[in-house]
Amino acid sequence: METVIISDTPHLRKKRTTKGIMLDVLIALIPATVAGLVYFGGRAAVTLILSVFSSVATEFVWLLCKKTDFKTILKQFDYTSAVTGLLLGLTMPPLEYSLWYIPVLSGIFAVGAVKMLFGGTGKNIVNPAIAGRVFAFIAFSGSMVSGWISPAFGSLSSGNEVYAGATPLTDLLGGGLQAVGVSNLDLFLGTGVPGCIGETCKIALIAGGIYLVARKVIKFQYPLIYIAVTGLVSVFMSGTDWNVFLPSVLGGGLILGAVFMATDYVTSPNNKPASYVYFVLLGVVTALLRYGTKIEVVSFAILLMNLIVPLLNAYIRPRPFGATPVIKMIKDKIEAKKASAVKKEADGK
Repeated sequence: METVIISDTPHLRKKRTTKGIMLDVLIALIPATVAGLVYFGGRAAVTLILSVFSSVATEFVWLLCKKTDFKTILKQFDYTSAVTGLLLGLTMPPLEYSLWYIPVLSGIFAVGAVKMLFGGTGKNIVNPAIAGRVFAFIAFSGSMVSGWISPAFGSLSSGNEVYAGATPLTDLLGGGLQAVGVSNLDLFLGTGVPGCIGETCKIALIAGGIYLVARKVIKFQYPLIYIAVTGLVSVFMSGTDWNVFLPSVLGGGLILGAVFMATDYVTSPNNKPASYVYFVLLGVVTALLRYGTKIEVVSFAILLMNLIVPLLNAYIRPRPFGATPVIKMIKDKIEAKKASAVKKEADGK
C-alpha cells in the first residue's frame, strides 16, 4: 500500500521550497530596510540587527537543546526566523541604544514562544513577527513611544524639519491632521514624519510588494482589498469625508502589514473564498479599532484575525466542479423524507 506523506503548510503545487520563498521575502524587504537605515540612521541599524540576531539565535538554541546536530540545523535552516526578526525590527521605532533589550526579548518571544513552542515552521497559530510586535508594545509601551524620532528628511509640504507629534496617524485619528501641515506626499515618502523603521517610505514597501507579486509569492488582490476596505470604512466612520481616505491608507503600518504580514501563508486562509472574506474583515476590523482606540492597531487587527483563520478554512470552502450545493442537498433530503412519509401513509391506508 502506498504511503502518503502530508507536510506542514504552506502546501504548494510548484517546485518551490520554503527556503526559496523566504529568500524572496528577504529580498523584497531590502528597499524598506535601506530606506529605514537612511531615514533613521544608527538607532535603526542597531534595532534591526538585534531583532534579527535574537530571532535566528533563538531558533538555533532551541534546536540545539533538542540535541539536533549543528550541521543538520544549518542544512535545514529555511530563513523563516530571519524574516521574522527583520519584520519585527521594521515594525519597531528606531529605539535608543539603552533600550537594546526590547528587540532582543521581542525576538526571543516571537520565535521561541510563538513559533518553536508550537512545533516550528508551518505550525504557528499567529504570525510570529506580529506577536513579537504586540509583545513589545504591551510590555514596553512607554519605551516604545519614547523611541519616536523624526527622519533625516524634513517635510516637503510645510518645510518643518520635525513633526510635533507621536505619528501623523495619531493626529488623523484624533481629528487634527489637517492642522499640522502634513501632506499625503509626506506620508507617501515618509519625509518629515516619525514612524516605525520600515513603515515610513511607502515607495520602498510598494517596490517590495511588486517583487513578491512578480515572483508569485503573493497575490496582488489580497493586500489591495485589505488596504481599500480599511480606507473606505475609515471614510464612512468619519462621516463620509473622502479627505480621510489617503491619510488612512498611507499613515501608520497598513501597507507594511498588508503586503508582508497579512499575506503570510501559514496564518492566512488556504482557499480563495475564505481569503476574500478574511481580507475584507481585516480591513473592517482595522478601521474600526483605529476609530475606537485612536491609535495604530494594524498589528492587533492581524493578530485577532489570525485566530479565526481555522474557522474560515473550516466553514468557507470552494465547491468542487459538479458538486451539489449544500442548500440543494438539504432541500433534496427534506423532500425525500416528505415523499417517504406520504408513501408510508398511503401504504397504511
